[in-house]
Amino acid sequence: MKYLNQTKFFTLFILLISSTAVLSHEPTVKEKSDTALFSGLQTSAGKAALAFQTALETGDANTARSLLADDVLIFEGKGVERSAKEYASHHMLSDMKYLQVMTVVRLEHHVMQYEAVATSMSRSRVKGTYKDKEIDRVGNETITLEKRDGAWKITHIHWSN
Repeated sequence: MKYLNQTKFFTLFILLISSTAVLSHEPTVKEKSDTALFSGLQTSAGKAALAFQTALETGDANTARSLLADDVLIFEGKGVERSAKEYASHHMLSDMKYLQVMTVVRLEHHVMQYEAVATSMSRSRVKGTYKDKEIDRVGNETITLEKRDGAWKITHIHWSN
């Protein structure tokens, strides 16, 4: 079992590293309209990742929380939250308030689903005013999901600008 978890981690790590080159540049006008930049969204894991993003953007705390595994690990900037309970009681509500007043445009989103593990990698442009500050940035999001008891649960999120 320990070997399987190490293998799964290594596979996901390689996927993340290999996606960095693709995700690290500013989009061109051509890329913004290129449908090849969106794949796997129709999978059940893709739908779960999209539901989580939508829940955060619309302030639906119950749906957002229900999609997180209890033992989710969330990296954002220099911070880390080590459970769904910790995220829900700290940053989730402020993330929702922030996203509700911003305009979010998906630039790219890929989901790779396997039997019981999936990875969602997306880039979004976030624009608007928050706390009297003009925001215009491109952010990256990597989500790892696991199928647990027949439902996709988010086990890891990494957000970066």
